[in-house]
Amino acid sequence: MSRANMFKCIKGILSFFAIMLLPAAIVAEAFAAPTIAGCPVFPADNVWNTPIQTLIADPNSQSYITTVGAGKGLHADFGSGLWDGGPIGIPYATVNGLQPKVGIVFDYADESDPGPYPVPLDAQIEGGPLSAGDRHVLVVDTGHCILYELYSAYPQPDGTWQAGSGAIFTLSSNALRPANWTSADAAGLPILPGLVRYDEVASGEITHALRFTAPQTRNAFIWPARHQASSLTGLQYPPMGQRFRLKASFDISGFSRDTQVILTALKKYGMILADNGSSWYISGAPDPRWNNDVLHELGLVTGTAFEAVDESPLMISQDSGQAKQINAVKPSPPTNLSAQ
Repeated sequence: MSRANMFKCIKGILSFFAIMLLPAAIVAEAFAAPTIAGCPVFPADNVWNTPIQTLIADPNSQSYITTVGAGKGLHADFGSGLWDGGPIGIPYATVNGLQPKVGIVFDYADESDPGPYPVPLDAQIEGGPLSAGDRHVLVVDTGHCILYELYSAYPQPDGTWQAGSGAIFTLSSNALRPANWTSADAAGLPILPGLVRYDEVASGEITHALRFTAPQTRNAFIWPARHQASSLTGLQYPPMGQRFRLKASFDISGFSRDTQVILTALKKYGMILADNGSSWYISGAPDPRWNNDVLHELGLVTGTAFEAVDESPLMISQDSGQAKQINAVKPSPPTNLSAQ
């Protein structure tokens, strides 16, 4: 071996061991947090942003799939245009740090974060102003990177809002809601991090779990959920917070490009059960750029293509959304070592 190659070999070996000795948290930084208007949508090591390909299946997986609907297809509960006079999906607004805050009167004040909230009077409401549905209102204060979410929100003539419940989340924090507290969602989770957003799909990658609904859930919740919304006790009913993923063996090659992006995310990050509703309805933000015909391709993916996973190995604390990064990609040994 020449002296030059010997030094190159030694340098490569030292570099390899230096990387291998890095703390796990640094290695895990290969996964970056999604962002909205410059704000992180929770830290990179948050449970929403953590891949789950290596987790084992939940023992009740098959029962859950049967209950939610083994033969029922995925449905994009979002799109372009209007449906019954309202946007298709759950809209969100971004405001700067100077947006005036207004009072909120809550029906469930004991489990809501008190106002005021920086909600514009003209904020988009899920389903439109005449909606009789969930009427979610989501606002991101980009000046402070704080998320405000309301359920059953109605603007009042004086500029305040009446709402069923509300929750405030610091987007740089892994903090969860108090146990047994609802949020603007039945599971006590934030809604925004689970939405499919057009810009993400256009970029070619979604880097977080999705939010979805099921018609029947158990009177229980598991981490990271904080609340249940059912009186059913049978073990065939999935609890709030249950995570599912698209099976790695499911062939997505025949789908359109945008559909493949969504399905790839469902393999890597999966989806979290967050509310009672229709079977396999995944949530997203409305956008005029969505192609509704392409989104309908998701209906070809039925419940049999999914499996429930045991997410408990990711939990560090039941009161925190921080997740162990067991899926982090470790550096490969250097390939430039040679001996002559």
